[in-house]
Formats: sequence, C-alpha cells, structure tokens
Amino acid sequence: MRARPISREALVEELAELISAGPPGSWVRVAVDGAPAARPGSLADDLVAPLRLRGRPVLRVSAGDFLRPASLRLEYGRTDPDAFYDDWLDAGALRREVLEPLDPGGSGRVLPALWDSAIDRAYRVPYEELAPGGVVLLDGTLLLGRGLAFEVSVHLWLSPGALERGTPEDERWRLPAYRRYEREVRPQETADVVVRADHPRRPAVLVENAAGT
Repeated sequence: MRARPISREALVEELAELISAGPPGSWVRVAVDGAPAARPGSLADDLVAPLRLRGRPVLRVSAGDFLRPASLRLEYGRTDPDAFYDDWLDAGALRREVLEPLDPGGSGRVLPALWDSAIDRAYRVPYEELAPGGVVLLDGTLLLGRGLAFEVSVHLWLSPGALERGTPEDERWRLPAYRRYEREVRPQETADVVVRADHPRRPAVLVENAAGT
C-alpha cells in the first residue's frame, strides 16, 4: 500500500461524500474502527455536521456503550487481552439494537446506548427513530471481522510505534489484542477505507499500489 497524504478537513469531506453516495432513501451503517489512541470517536463526531449538510439524518453510537456486564467481561480478570478481544463487546446486542433495525425493510428504531460500563448497569435511554436515508456512525475498537453489517467501514491504522506511544500505561495490557486483530482480521485489507492516523492532524489514506508499481 502507499500513503496519500490528506488534511483532516479534506478527509472528513471525502468520507462524507462516500457515505452520502448511496440511494437517498437507504440507511447507511458506518463503522469508524480503531484503537483508542487513533481517536475513532473524534473522526465520527467530525462527520456528523457534513453529513447533515448533505441532507442525511445522523445518529452517533459508540461501541463502548455496548460492552458486556462486568460479571461476564471481567470473568478472567481485568487485564486479559484475549478476553478483551473476544468477550468485552456485546456484538449480539449491537447487531440486534443498532444494525439489524436498519436492514432493508427494518424498523429504523435504534437504541443508541445499552450498558454503562463505568457503573455497570443499563442506560435508561429511549429508542430513536432514524428516518429513511439516515446514517448511523458507530465508533469503536476491534469492530471488524465480527459479522456486523456495515455499508461503509473506516479503519484508523497506527504503526506499532505510534500505537505503543499513544496507549496509556494502564491500558498497555491491551496491546497484544490489537496485534492479534491485525494478524487475524487484517483490517487494512477488509475495511473500505484505511487511514494512517499516526499524526491526528496529518492523516494519510492508504491505497493499493497500482499493478506493476
């Protein structure tokens, strides 16, 4: 792959154009995937206004609000990288409450948050109706390779050095899970758009080299 440098502002506009390119009346499910050090939530937030300017209703959802209860999530301790990889995200609930309602012919009723992991209890938030043509922007980590349905997937990739530098000391136990994700899921190959995010204000879009180059 080669890196195409791009400004943060131009990246947001390119992604907004891509997301808006589908049929006006169809829902669009977007994953903004990356380790926390890559700040996927920040990019998802930045996409809200440009999409609305293009006439698309937008609902922001964070995968961090769809974690399993602590009794399940921390069954093997608080610092087990394999449990973090396999067991923390409640992918079934995310599929049921956020993604499947936006299947063709779905209800459009989306639950924006399920579980508050900070206090380990359910949120008390109502379902929201997303109008036809609306966009769900879902940010999170380790989202790909789980059979979750997305029309557009964006992966924010960090070099190993940037990932280590950007991961707080108390979260460094997660680094083997991120390496496993790169090895098993290969998000650079499976995502629709891959962005090198070592420098937040100086991203680069990774694109396949042309044949023979």
